[in-house]
Amino acid sequence: MRRRAATPGSLAWGARSGRPQLQRSRLGPWCILRAVIAGVMKGRPRLVVIMPAFNAARTLAACVAEVPRDLADEIVLVDDASHDDTVAIARGLGLTVLVHPENLGYGGNQKTCYREALRRDAGIVVMVHPDHQYNPQVIPQLLEPLLEDRADAVFGSRMLGGAVREGGMPWWKVVGNVVLTRLENAVFGLHLTEYHSGFRAYSRAYLESVNLGANSNDFVFDSEIIAQGVVAGMRIAEIPIATRYFPEASQIGFGRSVVYGLAILRLLVRFALHRRWWPHPQFGAPRVQGSDLGGLR
Repeated sequence: MRRRAATPGSLAWGARSGRPQLQRSRLGPWCILRAVIAGVMKGRPRLVVIMPAFNAARTLAACVAEVPRDLADEIVLVDDASHDDTVAIARGLGLTVLVHPENLGYGGNQKTCYREALRRDAGIVVMVHPDHQYNPQVIPQLLEPLLEDRADAVFGSRMLGGAVREGGMPWWKVVGNVVLTRLENAVFGLHLTEYHSGFRAYSRAYLESVNLGANSNDFVFDSEIIAQGVVAGMRIAEIPIATRYFPEASQIGFGRSVVYGLAILRLLVRFALHRRWWPHPQFGAPRVQGSDLGGLR
């Protein structure tokens, strides 16, 4: 499929449909979409924006300023034992703040984020990285497939958006992203353009269908939650987003990226074995997601 520049449309893939469907919005510019979404959301599920944070003091305020507050009912920031003023700034901005007494890692932070969002009666959960690498202003486009019941999860794709190198993504990350995405598509039976974006929206049904506690506390969590959703028959859609790399944005280096890639390969082996011969507990029934929140301040 030929990739296009960013548009208000989305691509949806999933076990329920069985076939890829190109789904393009009938709406005009995204500002009109935002107004329409805001109207629809008056009688909609509660929207909680989560921010898994670590040393995000320099970028947090700018990121929060771009969150459409007419759509978000609450912003929950979970601080993973930062060494800077992330917590003080978040509280000053009026966010709901939880603090890990010790660093758990990116995946461990997400577990707390999702469990807390579910505990706060979220019907839709949007993850935004507080390092400002993703643009929260496109949250309305992220919500559209969920509100129209065309998907259970929606991911922002930098590959679908195009111009990833112009946005500052290192060439070796582009190559690794493409190779790993093709492998994941082959094993999971999907046709996504990217599995590694941190700009995502999940329905409550999706989060309640997966076993968060069985996943890694590291970066591979992002792919593990997708694998679990595939087993549960969840529908996944994509929207195009821009790539935004700059010095203050957090990113992992080459060595950690290699470790991440190897963890994804191990996940694919577990998934393939689970589907064919050897059921794995990671893809089994979820535990109560609101539990295991002790130790937070």
